[in-house]
Amino acid sequence: MKINFKKLDKNAIVPTYGSPFSAGADLYALAGDKITVQPGETVMIHTGIALEIPEGYGGFVFARSGLATKRGLAPANKVGVIDADYRGEVMVSIYNQSAEPQTIDGGERIAQLVIMPFLAAEFTETDELSDTQRGTGGFGSTGSK
Repeated sequence: MKINFKKLDKNAIVPTYGSPFSAGADLYALAGDKITVQPGETVMIHTGIALEIPEGYGGFVFARSGLATKRGLAPANKVGVIDADYRGEVMVSIYNQSAEPQTIDGGERIAQLVIMPFLAAEFTETDELSDTQRGTGGFGSTGSK
């Protein structure tokens, strides 16, 4: 699949895959200034790129496992969603869940982008839903103690 992109800044870095079997392409902080994220703070990180995601697909922005586990930096919204009709700059809201200030260097890999198909649902109101074994059991209702 080809994804058209536009550099909005000359210092933008094209998303790249770390290996031939990587599901996510690395997104990079816009090269230039360093950004320090204080503990408990959320900062919007510019990538300097815009994408043209095909109809029927979405771009899903996930944490990079190393950045999240080693430095406590992950997307504030857990998973960002880029709709196919969005043409603005891809930005990543990074939250520092660690107890120490963390500095993001310009050009650093900050998140990963996975392009996935999705189904658009038609929601139909009804008075009754079908019965299941689980029924209305919610959080933790299917696990063992």
